[in-house]
Amino acid sequence: MALAGRIRSGISFFKTIAVSDSVSSARSYPTGRPLIPALRDYATASAQKTGNVKVPVALVGESGNFASWLYIAAVKMNSLEKIESDLSELVEAMKTSPTFSQFTKDPSVPRETRLAAIVDVCDKAKFAEPTKNFLSLLAENGKLKNLDVIVKKFMQLTTAHRGDVKVLVTTVMPLPPAEEQELKETLQEIIGEGKKITVEQKIDPSIYGGLIVEFQQKVLDMSIRTRAQQMERLLREPVDLSNL
Repeated sequence: MALAGRIRSGISFFKTIAVSDSVSSARSYPTGRPLIPALRDYATASAQKTGNVKVPVALVGESGNFASWLYIAAVKMNSLEKIESDLSELVEAMKTSPTFSQFTKDPSVPRETRLAAIVDVCDKAKFAEPTKNFLSLLAENGKLKNLDVIVKKFMQLTTAHRGDVKVLVTTVMPLPPAEEQELKETLQEIIGEGKKITVEQKIDPSIYGGLIVEFQQKVLDMSIRTRAQQMERLLREPVDLSNL
């Protein structure tokens, strides 16, 4: 909750800021720098002696690319845990500050105002310099609106980095503790020992029954909805009476 207060302070800041003076002192990179080259440079800016860093999970899409570049930079700078902590704190605080959340998604806010505000929030929250630089790049290029998705994908990479496996289980009602434990034990056998399994439950009445299990980009669909769809396709197939 402390960060939420700092964010509220940041809101007051960007409402009254003298943009030109604040931005000129806050920037550490050229004005209007294209985002994609900047992020690529950001991911490779640390010492080359660390060698190549590979992401543990291949992500797709623009947000996946941003998360991957941030992960590479974080690993090279040995700041993975700190950046993960900073971003988790920011996302949680945004949930308690609708004004700030709306500010990050409002395309009418001038680029300079977005940048100056996010720099001020980072400074007040004592975020790590890599976190501040990354958020500043997003702010300058109007990508803060995708922050929650980028952070979610980044967390997917940090989880995989630790060897943890997050499993999403979709059912029509919450699994009883005994069934959840049984599912964990079964998945442990499939995934292998030495990996921590975290089960996240999702309720979706539209699957009618059964369950859908998603982990490591795999989907095990055992829902009644899917079985019914398969049966419907089977019944619609023409019957060859010549073989009867």
